Amino acid sequence: TGLAVGMGVGQALLVLLAAYTVMPAKDPLLNICMDAKHHKTKPGPEGMLYDQCAPWKDNACCTANTSLEAHKDQSNLYNFNWNHCGLMPPKCKSHFIQDTCLYECSPNLGPWIDQADSSWRRERILHVPLCKEDCEEWWEDCKDYVTCKENWHKGWNWATGTNRCPWGSMCRPFSHVFPQPKDLCEKIWSNSYKYTTEHRGSGRCIQMWFDPAQGNPNVVVAKYYAWKKRSSPAWMENVTPETDKAVCALPWPVLVLLPLALVVLPERAGGCGSHGWGSL
Repeated sequence: TGLAVGMGVGQALLVLLAAYTVMPAKDPLLNICMDAKHHKTKPGPEGMLYDQCAPWKDNACCTANTSLEAHKDQSNLYNFNWNHCGLMPPKCKSHFIQDTCLYECSPNLGPWIDQADSSWRRERILHVPLCKEDCEEWWEDCKDYVTCKENWHKGWNWATGTNRCPWGSMCRPFSHVFPQPKDLCEKIWSNSYKYTTEHRGSGRCIQMWFDPAQGNPNVVVAKYYAWKKRSSPAWMENVTPETDKAVCALPWPVLVLLPLALVVLPERAGGCGSHGWGSL
């Protein structure tokens, strides 16, 4: 019957309409590089990332030169010297290198990128949920090393051009400066990391290092936290006006078809911003 044909046409138009409106845009929290000193503007393949930075070679925010510098005791990246209280043991240093590789190379830190107020970078990471094993192994392998500071981001004596312990500070064992793994992971870089009880492979925590043959486990973690962040009231409050504009700024074929769809199926129709579209 004419009614059935009309219904069919209306449904087809609404399906087409829905396809246009739900076409995925690029997620601003996923597969991105932060705006910082050595980061590329966008992630991509790097043929020769050095040693512990190699897992990111298929999709990296760092260059090969940055990955090489990350492994040096006196790196040109930030003129930072690991050996400020004596020689850092290799097993401890490997964690700091992994930490540097993750920070410089990972395209999966988008959900935790925050504005920075320093002269050398415009963005930083904040409260990245680190896997329990990564944090505890870092602490275990460094607990016998010595340091003079709890927060390595600031407060150094830079008079010689590299970081030295501030006047009056004492070199003490890591286990005194950082009594627990949580203290190390959260305090050493001004809360860049957050200690969690989540385990590697759970999809709920970031691994500082991984076996590239098994794929990058941090991709799914970033997706989960990006979804969680977008679902939060604060995020919705911030992006809803823009989202509404984006949804309402429909392509011209949709604008042409919309009145016809509304005439054919008035009872199914919903205005822009209505919950009626959720049933499609």
